[in-house]
Amino acid sequence: MIERLRARNEWKFFAALSKADRALAVVWWVVLVLRGVLPAVFAIAMGVLVAAVQRSDGLSGPLALAGVVFVLLQVLSPIHQAVGANLGDRTAAWLYDRLTEACVRPPGMGHLEDPKLTSDLTVARDFDLGMTGPPLSISMDFIAGGLVEM
Repeated sequence: MIERLRARNEWKFFAALSKADRALAVVWWVVLVLRGVLPAVFAIAMGVLVAAVQRSDGLSGPLALAGVVFVLLQVLSPIHQAVGANLGDRTAAWLYDRLTEACVRPPGMGHLEDPKLTSDLTVARDFDLGMTGPPLSISMDFIAGGLVEM
């Protein structure tokens, strides 16, 4: 079952992110998890704040918690977008370097005349130029948004 999971393109894509820039990929994943968890934490913080008001308890702790969570909710989205754009650029560059290495490593030019390889290189070039879809630096924000909403 693990082998089937690792054979999936999604798994390969997320593995490529960490190979391109491990630190940036870790930051991207941490911010992604925070963006997914913080709405629930904000709801809990608001509940704690309302309960403190109803009990006439001190408001400084619950208000600070709600404020910090609210600010994080507002700030993490643009930070995640910037981190995703940088990670997308790094990943695209890393994939381009791998593609270049695969083309120049074998001696001679015969391998470049293979029609299947030529077709794959055309697809890779079109993807890198953003002709078949948005570049990876832009796509990372869409990917993150979809994962946060899950």
